[in-house]
Amino acid sequence: MTIGLIREGRIPPDKRVTFSPLQVEEIMQRFANVQVVSQQSPVRCFGDEEYTALDIPLVENIHVCDILMGIKEVQIPDLIPNKTYLFFSHTLKKQPHNKKLLQEILKKNIRLIDYEVLRDTQGNRLVAFGRFAGIVGAYNGLWAFGKRMNLFSLRRAFECFDINDLKLELRKVKLPPIKIALTGAGRVAKGAMETLDTAGIRKVSPQDFLTQTFDEPVYIQLSSAEYHLRKEGGHFNREEFHQNPERYNSRFSDFTKVSDVLLAGAYWNPMAPLLFTKQDMLSRDFKIKVIADITCDINGSVPSTKRATSIVDPLYDYDPADDSIHPPLSNDRFITVMAIDNLPCELPRSASEEFGRDLIDHILKPLLIEDSEGIIARATIAENGKLTSHFEYLRDYVAP
Repeated sequence: MTIGLIREGRIPPDKRVTFSPLQVEEIMQRFANVQVVSQQSPVRCFGDEEYTALDIPLVENIHVCDILMGIKEVQIPDLIPNKTYLFFSHTLKKQPHNKKLLQEILKKNIRLIDYEVLRDTQGNRLVAFGRFAGIVGAYNGLWAFGKRMNLFSLRRAFECFDINDLKLELRKVKLPPIKIALTGAGRVAKGAMETLDTAGIRKVSPQDFLTQTFDEPVYIQLSSAEYHLRKEGGHFNREEFHQNPERYNSRFSDFTKVSDVLLAGAYWNPMAPLLFTKQDMLSRDFKIKVIADITCDINGSVPSTKRATSIVDPLYDYDPADDSIHPPLSNDRFITVMAIDNLPCELPRSASEEFGRDLIDHILKPLLIEDSEGIIARATIAENGKLTSHFEYLRDYVAP
């Protein structure tokens, strides 16, 4: 069995990889029948020489591989018929821009396994980059606030070698007694808390956040239950909220009156209420000056997220008066927005190492030996030229 680490083909290129050189060495030690080769790449966060230093074959032609593993969507001309591919296909929500990709996968008899649906029997994701999205998103929020208020200067996250280097950089953060609101309770929010804790910012309760003043910077971490109210009264019901979020109203405007920075890290269902409205943003009580939308839902729960930003061009200013976008840091009346849609790419080495660790610990055995719990089967979108039963809902999407 030969696994190929494929070169990322999207522009701009993604520097992440499924396995670091040391992890490849570990795989070949743990799985005696497996050979791993690395396709040559000029942009990968681990250089070609780091693989060859451990005697990992460096190749250009990957047609001999049985399984091909990448990160982002493979470019259509690069798809090799009759192979098994693992990558984030971004087709699960019938994304229009990837319709032709899935059509071609079916046409070329490719077995497609999507990382996003690799889950255990309880439905928990087994591999994800969420933690690093949160780490970098919160870092960028602090960076943006420091820049806007001319308080301190940090290197950009992508200029840090790895997560340890980034955490050393956080020592430079010197904040006045501001209040930071973080939404979410999953991997993204936990990653964001990791950054805030490293920066020495104290976590407080929602009640104290709303009612108390502090002589130091503080933050809250809010789950859905803490800023949603049931329209018909009664207690918040998590299962009901996930299935019928339209039965709830947002009370997040309570927090916009006292928050200086918003870190949006909560998954948002389009049926759910907005965090706040454009009208809320026009209120004199709306205090937030910097929004780091880590989830980057365009025209989603945060009205100011009008477009995604990029690692090269990370910020813009938003004027709620006329719902318009302006150059960053151009007017004190505006709200500064960070909405980078590929945040883990700013720390590609550390993000790749954690992703590879999850793959080794949870995925390789069912992929290579025995899928006793159906982990691979449930994540297989296409096989033998057809959609699998779990993904029949995509039939109209891939129809000619």
